[in-house]
Amino acid sequence: MINLFDLERAAERQMELAAWGYFAGGSNGEVTLRENRAAWDRLAVRYRTMVDVSTRTLHTTVLGTRVEFPVLVAPTAMQKLAHPDGEVAMVRAAGACGTLMVVSTTATTSLEDVQAAATGPTWFQLYIYKDRGATRSLLERAKAVGYRAIVLTVDSPMLGWRERDIRNGFTLPPHLTIANAVAAGSGHSRLPLADADASGLQKHLHALHDATLTPGDIAWVREVSGLPVLVKGIVRGDDAVRAVEHGAAGVVVSNHGGRQLDTAISTARALPEVVDALSGRAEVFVDGGIRRGIDVLKALGLGARAVLVGRPPLWGLAVDGERGVAAVLQHLRLELDLAMALSGCARVEDITRDMVVSA
Repeated sequence: MINLFDLERAAERQMELAAWGYFAGGSNGEVTLRENRAAWDRLAVRYRTMVDVSTRTLHTTVLGTRVEFPVLVAPTAMQKLAHPDGEVAMVRAAGACGTLMVVSTTATTSLEDVQAAATGPTWFQLYIYKDRGATRSLLERAKAVGYRAIVLTVDSPMLGWRERDIRNGFTLPPHLTIANAVAAGSGHSRLPLADADASGLQKHLHALHDATLTPGDIAWVREVSGLPVLVKGIVRGDDAVRAVEHGAAGVVVSNHGGRQLDTAISTARALPEVVDALSGRAEVFVDGGIRRGIDVLKALGLGARAVLVGRPPLWGLAVDGERGVAAVLQHLRLELDLAMALSGCARVEDITRDMVVSA
């Protein structure tokens, strides 16, 4: 593997068409999907010289938890579509590499079974269901088994119009279930059949997700779980401030990987506004289109505490299971290490805002 794009092509060859389309696709014309990637390339680095970079340290903390490098595994759904070991392989690889995994509500493995396999810290990503009792159950279960934070996704009151999924008739094969959805009733653990108007996932989310979510729900999630809450799906400074004012410990600048509102602002472009608006009041994370170590450096320079990557670990999972995920994470770590050396940064704290400019 020379770069992650090589692995992407290998993963596509490995997976069935509908599953690949689900992981790879965006919404509508996939403008935001492409722009998330392109926006990082349009940023340039004003590197430093004559700095002793003979020894470099990449570790940092996220919500008080140490990670060995500032790359976290983003929440991605239904990982057994990529490999039979699914979320279990993903969480083992994350721990072995010294970082953490954010486990999806829409996982094909229960939150308890993922945590039982974990060798490092974990956070739990939450969709708020219409059934608040079911949502409460998920939060209490996550707290009970040792998740350290809740990542509340707020950009999905409805599912984006994902044309690949509709065209491919995407649904889960019969042997897989959305394990955590049992909390909302056993009938929700399997995706409905797709038809010409909607994918199975569209129907599932329409039945479950609560479109009435407001900032006040952040405090409710924190109260029920007793855990710090990160709000994911933020692209505006004022929304970030509202989230923190209602109890969030931080935010994730994210447009859902280009899978919700198409032509939404790229995360690289949105990040500085969010960082400036919060002015250090809370931790800021970012995902979307990050494929190289230099992208990580640019994100840190713009004020992110760490980045989250979603699709690349799935590519590794599809190609070689747990070892493939570990290879992806180690590749990003090595690329970041080299980028820091060439930029005159011996520690992640040395990566500053003045180093990153529009090309």
